[in-house]
Amino acid sequence: MGTNENPDTEIHDARSRLVMSALRLFAEKGYKAASTREICEAAEINISSIRYYFGDKAGLYRAAFTEPMGETPCHSDLQAYVGLSLDEALGKFFTEFLEPLKKGEEIWLVMKLHFREMIEPTGAWQQVIDTEIKPQHEVLVSLLKKHLGLQRIDTDVQRLAFAIVGMAVHFYVGQDVVSAIAPQLLTTANAIDVLAERLAGYAVSMIEGEARRRAQGAL
Repeated sequence: MGTNENPDTEIHDARSRLVMSALRLFAEKGYKAASTREICEAAEINISSIRYYFGDKAGLYRAAFTEPMGETPCHSDLQAYVGLSLDEALGKFFTEFLEPLKKGEEIWLVMKLHFREMIEPTGAWQQVIDTEIKPQHEVLVSLLKKHLGLQRIDTDVQRLAFAIVGMAVHFYVGQDVVSAIAPQLLTTANAIDVLAERLAGYAVSMIEGEARRRAQGAL
């Protein structure tokens, strides 16, 4: 006697196949050139499923643009860092920031789509900036302000925050370069966790250097 498939599992699988097919084709062709019909053919799903799951092609594009990165992690919430030392806070920040890299090729396709979005904008990238990147940046500058004992967030804090997060961003936008020069840095989940730990250590050194610069300037 056969077992019945779980309807929720079937829905999740069908939706996931659509998102992955859309991710591949939108990354290769762009929003306008990739048709809903070929996306559904690649996913082996009826074209009416797009309306059912996403509403329309634009909704499917937004899902393909954002969902493979995972849900917004708690490093966009300052409360997640209450009670942590600087080392612990930065370790948490980088671990969560780099977590999507463990998905391998899927994240390479996401970055390819993000690059295409910058050339052929649909508004999706601006939405990510507003809802994810800005909150993450605000958390980081708030942590720096607190550690440096500042009354306000100044231009140098902003410079430092972008420099710190830029170390991690490079492993997304420069995946091809890293793979060509030192592929062992990203080949396993453990390697990515070690990378997060090292970046946290480098960031602590950068923050300590900024603290010394400010102290010397105050003399």
